[in-house]
Amino acid sequence: MLNRVRSAVAHLVSSGGAPPPRPKSPDLSNAPSAQPAVPAEAPRSPPARAGSGSSAPAKTVEARASFSRPTFLQLSPGGLRRADDHAGRAVQSPPDTGRRLPWSTGYAEVINAGKSRHNEDQACCEVVYVEGRRSVSGVPREPSRGQGLCFYYWGLFDGHAGGGAAEMASRLLHRHIREQLKDLVEILQDPSPPPLCLPSTPGATGSSDPSHLVGPQSCWSSQKEVTHESLVVGAIENAFQFMDEQMARERRGHQVEGGCCALVVVYLLGKVYVANAGDSRAIIVRNGEIIPMSREFTPETERQRLQLLGFLKPELLGGEFTHLEFPRRIQPKELGQRMLYRDQNMTGWAYKKIELEDLRFPLVCGEGKKARVMATIGVTRGLGDHNLKVCSSTLPIKPFLSCFPEVRVYDLTQYEHCPDDVLVLGTDGLWDVTSDCEVAATVDRVLSAYEPNDPSRYTALAQALVLGARGTPRDRGWRLPNNKLGSGDDISVFVIPLGGPGSYS
Repeated sequence: MLNRVRSAVAHLVSSGGAPPPRPKSPDLSNAPSAQPAVPAEAPRSPPARAGSGSSAPAKTVEARASFSRPTFLQLSPGGLRRADDHAGRAVQSPPDTGRRLPWSTGYAEVINAGKSRHNEDQACCEVVYVEGRRSVSGVPREPSRGQGLCFYYWGLFDGHAGGGAAEMASRLLHRHIREQLKDLVEILQDPSPPPLCLPSTPGATGSSDPSHLVGPQSCWSSQKEVTHESLVVGAIENAFQFMDEQMARERRGHQVEGGCCALVVVYLLGKVYVANAGDSRAIIVRNGEIIPMSREFTPETERQRLQLLGFLKPELLGGEFTHLEFPRRIQPKELGQRMLYRDQNMTGWAYKKIELEDLRFPLVCGEGKKARVMATIGVTRGLGDHNLKVCSSTLPIKPFLSCFPEVRVYDLTQYEHCPDDVLVLGTDGLWDVTSDCEVAATVDRVLSAYEPNDPSRYTALAQALVLGARGTPRDRGWRLPNNKLGSGDDISVFVIPLGGPGSYS
C-alpha cells in the first residue's frame, strides 16, 4: 500500500471536492461472449445518490457514481450509502434470499476508517463457461456446451491510489482467464500428454512429435514433460499479464487510476489454483491444520529480485538510488569506513568500504509494513500503477512492480474434506491485525455453532472475521478486545467451503 500518511493527507485535501466521474472500460476487445453457466453478469450495485429529490445538484450525483460495490451484494442506493460510511463502518454481505454464491461461499466486507475516500477493495465471484477455440488437430468443431469446460472463480482486488484498477480487474480478469483457457479445452480433457505445438490455422497439418525438428545427433532430442496443471498455471499467469497491458492501454481514456493487488482462486477439474500478486493472503483451514496458499509480495520479501533489476538496469535508478541495502542510511561523514551491506546475491550480511555512490537513497528502505520501493510503494506485485512515479521525480515505479502472480495448486481430490474445511481469502486489512492461528480459531468457533448443512454458516464466518479485524468504535478509534488498534483499512473476506454442502463434484 502507498504511504499511509500520504493517503491520509490526500483524503483530507480531497474531502472538500468530488472526484470526476470515471467512465467504465470496455470489455475485452474482439472477445467472443461466453456461454455462462449462470445468468450473465449484471451491472454493479447502483451508485448511491445524495437525496431522492430531483433537485440534487448534478455534481453530487456524479461524485457518487464513481463508487460501486460488487454486484452480488445487491445493494440498494440506501445500502450503498451505508457501505460508504466511514463513521459507521457497517459490515456488508450478500442478502440471505436463498440465491447464494457458488459453493455457498461466504463473503463480507467493510470500508476503511477514513484512509481513502471510498472503499478501494473490489470482489468478484463467477461461474465461467469456456468453449474450445478449436480442436487440437486444427479442424473446427461444431459448437457444443458438452465439449466445453466450466471453472469457478473468486477474486479479491485491493486498490491503492484510487479504485479504478481494482474495479476494472474485478470485471475483466476472469474473462482474460477464459480467453487463455480456450485453446486448452480439449487438451485438458485428454489424459495424454499435451501436444508440443498447436496448428497455427484451422485445417493446417501439424505434429506433436518434435523428432522432425531436430537432427538424429542433436543433444536436444528429448522433450520436457509438461503437465496439464502447468498449462492452467500458465494460462492464469498470461491472463494477469494481458489484464495489466489492457490497463496500460486504457489508463488515459478511461481514467483507470492507481493499481491493485490481486488474489484469485480458480477451481477447475478437481484442483484449486490460488494466484496472488500483492499482499493479500489465502489459507486453507483443514481439520484445524493451517495450509498457506499464498505469500505476500513486499519490498522485504522480494528484495533480491528488486536489487537484481536495479543492478542489471541502473538507468532505472536514475542516479538517485542505490540497489545495495545497508542497515541504515549512510551519512557523508562515514565515507571510507566499512559498513554492513548486502546485494542481490546475498541473504546474509558483509562489510564493504563506503563510497560516494553509496550515499544515494536505498532502492528498498524501511521494514515491516513501512518498507517501501523507492520510498513510494509498499507492494511489489499487482496490476496497474502505470502512471506511478517516484515522489518529486520522473522515475517510473512500474519496472519494479511485477504483474505476474505466484500460483499455488491444491488438489481437492486427494483429501476427504468435511464441512468445516475452508479456504479463507482476505485483503491485507484482515491480516494486518489477525494471524493465521486467530483465523483458524475463529473458523472453529463460528462453524461449530451452526449445523453442518446450514449454508449460511460461511457468510457468518466471513462476517465474524471482518468484525474481529475491524474492532469496535471507542474514544481513540476502532479497538480490538485487547485494546489494540483494529484495522483502519478496507477489509474484504471470502470463505470458500471445501467439503459438505456446495462442495465440488
